Amino acid sequence: MYFVKTPFYLKKIFSAMTWDFPGGEKEIYLTFDDGPTPGITEFVLETLALHQAKATFFCLGSKADAQPELIERIRMEGHVIGNHTYNHPNGWKTDDESYLADVAKAAQVLPGKLFRPPYGRIKITQIEALRNDYHIVMWDVISGDFDEDINEERCLQNMVDNAKDGSIIVMHDSPKAEAKLRYALPRLLEHFKTLGYSFATVPAEVPVRS
Repeated sequence: MYFVKTPFYLKKIFSAMTWDFPGGEKEIYLTFDDGPTPGITEFVLETLALHQAKATFFCLGSKADAQPELIERIRMEGHVIGNHTYNHPNGWKTDDESYLADVAKAAQVLPGKLFRPPYGRIKITQIEALRNDYHIVMWDVISGDFDEDINEERCLQNMVDNAKDGSIIVMHDSPKAEAKLRYALPRLLEHFKTLGYSFATVPAEVPVRS
């Protein structure tokens, strides 16, 4: 189970993490998890370029090690890269020492201040351990591109119906999400461009929240 639109109360309870950037600028923040993946990440980059859009890629250290040329291309095309751990552990099921070691291993190949926990699952103790070194970025809207129980049209509609100014949207440049990603991404970009929105990267220096 997952919330397509993150409830207000979760944002309030876990205010140490960043969920959105409301501000009236008609900007949306597209993010892509679990890459880079050959053949899929290139499609994302080409589609973003076609629409003059920027995005943030929360990459796995293991894939970054295997695909350094894709990591370099993401950076060279003006996008931002964040740490999504090395091996994609579930924070709820992983002891803190092992979890933090996995994040640190990813940081060796993915330096920077942005971090997103796999599955969005992270313990309070892990948040506290990471928040001084990272800006932990969650999301306002999740596409469901990974969900085998919805079709491509539903995936697109999840985003169209729920995104607004300042929304952080999650998609995945991964094999599991590929079919829905290829359908939804260009249509999403076209829809919001027609409404006067632009697509920006998550700021590298997100204000630390108390």
